[in-house]
Amino acid sequence: MNGTDTGFVLISAALVMVMTPGLALFYGGMVRSKSVLNMLMMSFISLGIVSVLWVLYGHSLAFSGDSGGFIGNLDMIGLKGVDADSTMESFTGNDISVFAFSLFQMLFAVITAALISGALADRVKFGAWMVFIGVWVTAVYFPVAHWVWGGGWLSQLDPAVIDFAGGTAVHINAGIAALAAVLVVGKRIGFKKDPMRPHNLPLVLLGTALLWFGWFGFNAGSELGVDGTTAQMAINTQVATGAAMLGWLIYERIRHGAFTTLGACSGAVAGLVAITPSGGNVNIFGALLIGVVAGAVCSWAVSLKYKLGYDDSLDVVGVHLVGGLLGTLMVGFLATDGTGGWDQFLSQAIGAFSVMGYTFVVTFVLAFVIQKTIGFRASEDAEVTGIDQSAHAETAYDFSSAAASHISAAAPAQTSPAAESKKVEA
Repeated sequence: MNGTDTGFVLISAALVMVMTPGLALFYGGMVRSKSVLNMLMMSFISLGIVSVLWVLYGHSLAFSGDSGGFIGNLDMIGLKGVDADSTMESFTGNDISVFAFSLFQMLFAVITAALISGALADRVKFGAWMVFIGVWVTAVYFPVAHWVWGGGWLSQLDPAVIDFAGGTAVHINAGIAALAAVLVVGKRIGFKKDPMRPHNLPLVLLGTALLWFGWFGFNAGSELGVDGTTAQMAINTQVATGAAMLGWLIYERIRHGAFTTLGACSGAVAGLVAITPSGGNVNIFGALLIGVVAGAVCSWAVSLKYKLGYDDSLDVVGVHLVGGLLGTLMVGFLATDGTGGWDQFLSQAIGAFSVMGYTFVVTFVLAFVIQKTIGFRASEDAEVTGIDQSAHAETAYDFSSAAASHISAAAPAQTSPAAESKKVEA
């Protein structure tokens, strides 16, 4: 076992784990104050549900055997046969610990499910969301991860699909699933009528910073070892993200007349998304181009929900689906390792659109069944009052105590009748 590479993958896994709480803060700051706890919990609960399902059967379905290029088998159910000395050499060619690899991939599955939650903010039952996460990763994420990374049919194409760290399996997958789910659940009450501005932009900025930080583990860690490609992926991640932030802000300034904090954060995330599938196969200038294009195009794409009428609350479709699609397709021509060209672009397109088609159909059916059985959409009263109170019996901010303190401080000092009498006598 290579201790250096195994240690690096474990550190990278820890960085990826930080991304899910970072996503929770990013999304939580973008919603209204009455549903911020629910938004945080929709991301956070994925750490519990998906982690358990992954070790029970997810790892096996994604990375054990192959059934027709579509799915793995259950030979490694419960990580059967894996011990402290087991390595991935026979499967990936890397002599790293199977436990380290499984942990790293587990946390990819966790954040992919959590990403979908942003599209459904303010209006779904928390219990139904928990059921949705479990069935979605089983029916969608585990098979698609197998297609791309587990020896499935997309990795068998000639040339194989380039997806270094998750353009298809993570971002296109989550983005198109978000679109399917919102079409079933419907629009928020007051969509396009009531103001639905972010309630806490500093929280959004903090979440963005944690995502950016963790994304180095997400992207560079996907090399599963320490070498030149690891460093290449890391620096490409940084410069593409910076370029995307600038691209978003420039478009925003031209279109809307301001450089917004939310725009800077959204642009950074768009760049992180777009460089994820491509960063290990492009040079610095390719990374810059992918970043600036993703920033500008995603900034335009988020406005489509108002024109087309779908209520993607926190722009999962505009950022993750569009950004993932751009990065996946652009690497077809920008790859510098001799793989770029029309053949590679065709493979990239097959990979991207096959994932979109499969995931949209299956997610739509899953969300529809949940809606018709246990109910996916929260009640109107719960939505208007706030999901925090109805689902969690809590609030993020104690406004009543703050108001009482303010009134107490502003009220004139009260004196006793005796004291007033002494004042008069004096």
